[in-house]
Amino acid sequence: MSTEIRVPTLGESVTEATIGQWFKKVGDTVSADEPIVELETDKVTIEVPAPASGVLEAIAAQPGETVDVGALLGAIGGAGAIVTPKPEAKADAPANNAAGPEEIKPEPAAQSVTATDRAPAPSAQKMLAENGMNGNDINGSGKSGQVLKEDVLAALGRGNAAAPANQSVSEAPKVQQAAPASAPAAKVEAPKVAAAPRAPTSADDASREERVKMTRLRQTIARRLKDAQNTAAMLTTFNEVDMKPVMDLRNSYKELFEKKHGVKLGFMGFFTRAVVHALKEIPSLNAEIDGDDLIYKQYAHIGVAVGTDKGLVVPVIRNADQMSIAEIEKGINAMGKKARDGQLSMADMQGGTFTISNGGVYGSLMSTPILNAPQSGILGMHKIQERPIAVGGQVVIRPMMYLALSYDHRIVDGKEAVTFLVRVKESLEAPERLVLDL
Repeated sequence: MSTEIRVPTLGESVTEATIGQWFKKVGDTVSADEPIVELETDKVTIEVPAPASGVLEAIAAQPGETVDVGALLGAIGGAGAIVTPKPEAKADAPANNAAGPEEIKPEPAAQSVTATDRAPAPSAQKMLAENGMNGNDINGSGKSGQVLKEDVLAALGRGNAAAPANQSVSEAPKVQQAAPASAPAAKVEAPKVAAAPRAPTSADDASREERVKMTRLRQTIARRLKDAQNTAAMLTTFNEVDMKPVMDLRNSYKELFEKKHGVKLGFMGFFTRAVVHALKEIPSLNAEIDGDDLIYKQYAHIGVAVGTDKGLVVPVIRNADQMSIAEIEKGINAMGKKARDGQLSMADMQGGTFTISNGGVYGSLMSTPILNAPQSGILGMHKIQERPIAVGGQVVIRPMMYLALSYDHRIVDGKEAVTFLVRVKESLEAPERLVLDL
């Protein structure tokens, strides 16, 4: 008896995913709970475990295909199952020849959405309304020909929604004033300008280019960062910190610290403690805007940006304001490992109130980080570099780091932003302040 492999629940507000890769081929032996296929969602990459032990009998969804929650991915047969290769079709083969076990396939998409009565997906419907497009003009790739968000994006990329070349901007189609009866009432937004088509490429250059579809994670990163730029009144303030006191303290106790706590003593523990200490004094940097209201958080969930081979992710260290440096270092170490192994869950990345990004590990000397919406602040750490500075009227060489605080000027005033960064600087240049709560 076969056991079906289906798309699991993916998390709040996530209804579909893209097949990343299969770790097994048809005919391979699998063990229960062994990762068998990778799914990419808008936020994280998820490995689907095998629901039972046996032999992979069939693969119903191929890499790159979009699947809904609960959709069939494949089937696993008993441990003694024998999977035979599919015979090649012959001209005289009966038309009603039964399909082999490996031929399980999802319901084929309709060739045109005009042949289906399924309404476009909610995200696709929103984009259709924003761009004044008609879903009947787009071939849907979803189940039963349903138009998905990716189909609308593809149509925009082909220029289907753009006005003809000889048509003036004022003549471009306008947003429909009424949403379809099947869609919930929504605020009509101004139409978005479709991306300009790519300039022609010479045949010689085209042969040396590679076109790769953006992963869902990369698409989401691009969309969220651009939304943050379009929504928040972002401004960045800078300062520099003498890292010698922290480095001396770290060098003095790093071996004892690792022996006692089982984790290395890095810089992130000090920076996180300095941030949560400063947030208590400047609570607007730990707040967010919700309509006409300001929501001040009485807790500090600190997001730590981590670079992976698939893009930037921001796991969250919850209640960091209640943690010691050792507990923070353990949390960051665990989250970093999960991020690199692709094991982060939706819960690991939700609820952050402030973010710290460390570009210094890649050699960045200075940058202006972009807000992680809806948060109102993000601190950028950078490379430690020895520079000559004046101390007590003398020029000395010190390990210096530039700090950058990007903030939402709609909620955070310049005085507050500068004060916050100065408090972080003071805590790092005198680490004993973190212990004495000064």
